[in-house]
Amino acid sequence: MNQDNRPLAVFDLDNTLAATAHRQHFLERRPKDWNAFFAAAPDDPPLEEGVALCREAAGECEVVYLTGRPERCRRATVDWLAEQGLPAGPVHMRRDRDFRPARVTKVEILRRLAADRPVRMLVDDDAAVCDAAEAAGFTVVRARWAAPSETLREAQEVEGRT
Repeated sequence: MNQDNRPLAVFDLDNTLAATAHRQHFLERRPKDWNAFFAAAPDDPPLEEGVALCREAAGECEVVYLTGRPERCRRATVDWLAEQGLPAGPVHMRRDRDFRPARVTKVEILRRLAADRPVRMLVDDDAAVCDAAEAAGFTVVRARWAAPSETLREAQEVEGRT
């Protein structure tokens, strides 16, 4: 198969490829400091299990990144991926001011991607996203290598912020 026809391997970022624990304290205060939370993302340490799976998937698939991070974080996100030596690939981000739950926005993008090419797998840590993707017929790898975070789950599913 040539590059253009390879299936897609879709990877989430936060708590799948990037450890967010060091910046979650910005979401535990009232009011939540979303600007500081996202500004600290370039300092995320990589999660080796996710990084290794991403590199392995690139052998047979085109890697696509699917994150709930807002579009305004694109430059820092793309730079972080390159700094980690992760495969180049399209990065799909949440539109600024789109606060729908991640399980809705991500499945919507997965369906759009699947209209053109087969999606071999979605790798994500968010159980609600994984459940919704499986219900929509996608193969899911649940990223369980980062400690679960109720703060991050609420940001993704209740507030539609990441």
